[in-house]
Amino acid sequence: MSDDKKVVDFSAKRKQSIEQKRRTFERVVFQEFLGVYSVVDDQGSSFPIKLLDISGDGCQLQLPFSLKAKNQFKSNTELSLKFFFTKGSYLPAVVTIRHATEYVDKDGDAWLRFGGDFDTSLPSFKALSSFIDFIYQYAEFSCLDKGESKVYFL
Repeated sequence: MSDDKKVVDFSAKRKQSIEQKRRTFERVVFQEFLGVYSVVDDQGSSFPIKLLDISGDGCQLQLPFSLKAKNQFKSNTELSLKFFFTKGSYLPAVVTIRHATEYVDKDGDAWLRFGGDFDTSLPSFKALSSFIDFIYQYAEFSCLDKGESKVYFL
């Protein structure tokens, strides 16, 4: 085969497409359906945190930048999270922060982004893990609605 012919890697292209669908679905779920709050001080006050990405290992979160937040969210700090799926119930989770960075978005707003690992030993992680698996499965097997009345199985 000559050097000027390119081989298309359909497997890589399919993985890229699934990853794009997953991120799109995550944005909708995280913005419209799932609330994430954290308890970070001695008085037990909670405040919302924006969930950006989630996987079986951990997650990426962000909150408005402040010096207080920068000092609280340091590497190796354990963070208690509440994943609210309804107004009155949540799944508890613990994340150990592994990295934190400052980020300025296109509107000029400053954020603190941090990522960490889940404590997978908590009993509630089993339910959270199923939710994460659902997101990945949805991205892989969901179809675009083109107005067909019949369901086709691949």
